Amino acid sequence: MSINDAVKQIVKRSFEAQQLTKAMNGTVTSVQPLEVTIEQRFMVPEEFLAVPEHLTSQELELEGKRILLRRGLTVGDKLILLRSEGGSPYVVIGRLET
Repeated sequence: MSINDAVKQIVKRSFEAQQLTKAMNGTVTSVQPLEVTIEQRFMVPEEFLAVPEHLTSQELELEGKRILLRRGLTVGDKLILLRSEGGSPYVVIGRLET
């Protein structure tokens, strides 16, 4: 490898390291505790995930009956996530329709 190629590679890696966010795909592999496998390569535990309220379960009790208003994440759900600066936490921005 020439000096020129080595410098190009160093500059490329530097720019990649400075990337503020990166969109990634993931799959819910566990709900309790929440775990998401990112791009079929590595698992991210709940403590490194930021899940918005619209992707959490919400129920209402009305006249003695429980009504599901919003379903939370379930095993197999396909997600789109953003990796924050520095690599964690991963912000779940939505559920993909399958």
